[in-house]
Amino acid sequence: MRLARPDDLPAIVALTTEAYAPYTAAFGTPPIPVTEDYAPRIERGEAWLLEDGPELAGLIVLERHDDHAMIFSVAVSPAFQGRKLGIRLLDFADERTRSWGLPEVRLYTNSRMERNIALYAAYGYRETGRRANPYRPGWTLVDMVKPVDKAA
Repeated sequence: MRLARPDDLPAIVALTTEAYAPYTAAFGTPPIPVTEDYAPRIERGEAWLLEDGPELAGLIVLERHDDHAMIFSVAVSPAFQGRKLGIRLLDFADERTRSWGLPEVRLYTNSRMERNIALYAAYGYRETGRRANPYRPGWTLVDMVKPVDKAA
């Protein structure tokens, strides 16, 4: 894992577009992580890359807040899916959250992303509520949280 650099921006945009393509097709419009401007996130040190040799295999965008860490996006390249890299990215989020001395990781996802909700639940996240998506009328967001053990 390494922090993204400004020159990684085109690869991040391509990976995100490819990883979310099934949802773009199902929803008829790209999910918010596809339309995000990642340049400010790179500048703030929120974008982390998982590489397999020279290839970009995955991305996690992790925001640090006063009382929690927030996952904005987890994306695995279609060429690398099925290798449990999503779990590796979630493990990384737990590790960073612990290193920051924060008690929990939060995330939100689209209610129609049922496979992702099930994956997060299996990984230890619990649903804390549902709310209207402020940027996409008619869409519902599912808020989830996972406590992390304190660093030893």
